[in-house]
Amino acid sequence: MTDLAIETAGLTKVYGDTRAVDGIDLAIARGGVHGFLGPNGAGKTTAIRMLATLIRPDAGSAKVLGRDVVREADAVRGLVSLTGQFASVDEDLTGRENLRLIAKLYGFRGGAATRRADELLEAFGLADAADRQVKKYSGGMRRRIDIAASLVVSPELLFLDEPTTGLDPRARNEVWDIIRALVAHGTTVMLTTQYLDEADQLADRISVIDRGRIIAEGTSSELKASVGSGTLHVRVMHRDDRDAARAILVRELGVDFETTHDPQALVAGLEDRSGVTRALTALEDADIGLAQFSLGQPTLDEVFLALTGHAAEEPTQDAEEAA
Repeated sequence: MTDLAIETAGLTKVYGDTRAVDGIDLAIARGGVHGFLGPNGAGKTTAIRMLATLIRPDAGSAKVLGRDVVREADAVRGLVSLTGQFASVDEDLTGRENLRLIAKLYGFRGGAATRRADELLEAFGLADAADRQVKKYSGGMRRRIDIAASLVVSPELLFLDEPTTGLDPRARNEVWDIIRALVAHGTTVMLTTQYLDEADQLADRISVIDRGRIIAEGTSSELKASVGSGTLHVRVMHRDDRDAARAILVRELGVDFETTHDPQALVAGLEDRSGVTRALTALEDADIGLAQFSLGQPTLDEVFLALTGHAAEEPTQDAEEAA
């Protein structure tokens, strides 16, 4: 049995003149969560569809749990499950009816199907809403019933395609807890997301994809370290002091400081932290008051900007969204 959950070489999908996935190479180990991070239109969903055997690659190869996604598609489908971006259950049915229906499609008989549905409803905190139509569920409840439907038969590998898109913070945290619990019980999860904090929270390793290509891969800490040893955030007390503070910081630290949407803020990546204390003293001598001064690892947002030249939330034109 291979130690890899997913292995691809030159995996490619083309729509017209657009290379939605442009020759990606992946080697994802079994166990844990692998994050597939990129903005809308980056190629995440197209890649997942190929790996889940929903669409055929145009070039390259891919194996999932040791099975070729083209030649052994049926075997792959028997081992994996996919929860997409949109609700896959019938909104006119109740939560229990949806899960019983799916269980029967998987071969569970009457009583066994009901028991499996009730087990999942209880595990996902939906027992009190079991007999309520899904269209009356909240956004967080809908995502939970979606994931529950993917687990009627426990998969070895679960593809989660942007599972928290559009959810409020509380519902997102609920879904995160479910993902952690799945991993604790032995399921490998491939998580696509455009939320950098989500990848930071959940993923053991992260592949960053942009415009159909893998541009970086590693742990969250490794990706952050790749763009500098630290990031300095400064926020002046009065916005009129920002330009003067920037000039002092550039002089003392020898790096350029970027402005942000906040008219009082400055930020810069540092390779050498030794001059930070001197810079603080120089700001104090210039009578420039500070509301914030912090030095820490770069955020994944800053990593993405450094790697791609644009913000993670910036949409790109990609046939993936229409596919």
